[in-house]
Parts: sequence; C-alpha cells; structure tokens
Amino acid sequence: MLTYKTLKDKAKKFLAATGLKLEEFANLLPAFEAAYVALYPTDQTAEGKVRHRPPGGGTKGTLQTFEDTLLFILVYQKTSPLQTLPSLQFGLSQPQTHYWIHRLLPVLRGALADLKMAPERDG
Repeated sequence: MLTYKTLKDKAKKFLAATGLKLEEFANLLPAFEAAYVALYPTDQTAEGKVRHRPPGGGTKGTLQTFEDTLLFILVYQKTSPLQTLPSLQFGLSQPQTHYWIHRLLPVLRGALADLKMAPERDG
C-alpha cells in the first residue's frame, strides 16, 4: 500500500508519484490541513449538521494522516487514472476512492489558493 511513510525517504519516487519535491510537499501540508479543517469542521458531521458525539468513533479509515491524504490526492491529480488504480495503490474500495477524490479536490484547490500557487485560469 502506498503511504507517505514508505515514500518519504525515496525522493525520486516521491517526485515521480506526486510531481512535488519533499520540501514542496512539506510547505503545502500545513495549508492543506488548514483548508481541510476550514471546509470540514470537526464540530460538524459530513453532512454539515451539528455533531452530538465527539469525532473519532467508528472504524478507522485507510487515509488516517494528513500526509497520506495529501499524498492520495496529489497522486490522483498527477496521474489522473481511473478510480480503480488509486483504490489499489491506497487500499481503498472504488466507492471510497470516489468519495475521497470529490471530498479532497476542493481542499487542495483552497490550499493552493492560500499559498498563491493556484493556476491563473480554470482548465
């Protein structure tokens, strides 16, 4: 399974997978975390309703760290494969892959905009 922990010591493979150097990834990570928390507050459910129980219950997902989450969306953006390939690489089902792609793309756009690294025009 592809994780940040397995790639962080392999600079060439990391660059090939994400299109970013490790330093660039490290600079993007705090902005990605901030954009994620701003878009999906921990005091609300996934549907945007007020949470009655504290977060963290239930089964633990495959993308447990922000590093793995950012790696996932960067690999998807760089390679733009069918959703089957990232599901195999990251140990997710195809529906989970679909869910994470559509949840994380706005977060990545927000983080890149905060760092003034977003494209000047819409593709």
